Amino acid sequence: MENQDDKKEFIAAPPPNAEVVEAVDKPRRARVDEAMEESSAEKLERKRDYLEGFLQKKPEGVPAGAPGGELYESVIDALKDIYDPEIPVNIYDLGLIYGVDVSDESDVIVTMTLTTPHCPVAETMPGEIEMRVMNIPGVRDAEVNVTWDPPWDPSKMSDEARLELGML
Repeated sequence: MENQDDKKEFIAAPPPNAEVVEAVDKPRRARVDEAMEESSAEKLERKRDYLEGFLQKKPEGVPAGAPGGELYESVIDALKDIYDPEIPVNIYDLGLIYGVDVSDESDVIVTMTLTTPHCPVAETMPGEIEMRVMNIPGVRDAEVNVTWDPPWDPSKMSDEARLELGML
């Protein structure tokens, strides 16, 4: 039967080529009352600098046709240049664009809707979108599919569009 005194703890010795480090004092804890005073303007500027850098950084290793890719973002930018004739907001922020698909062969399919089936530009808007997307360097072909399901409603608008229309 083993006795408590018979048990010994063993500590592994460091390898012969390792430096022996003396004990290091535990670092002092940070205290709230020692924090630097920062004005609200300085704090806002620090946050703005961080956000600008974060938003300007492009994703790495994203295919051109995938969301975040160069070709995909060019299509989105082109769609943001097309405005609804009755509402002073672009069709992308208005929520009329339901999807943008870019194939590996650089064919673009835009799925969209209109505010109502009786929209005065129902016949011309899809053609205008096709022409704008076809003029983007790198796009081989463009197709616009108009769908009414789900129907458009104001909840599909971006916050920017709501702000522009005074709905926020």
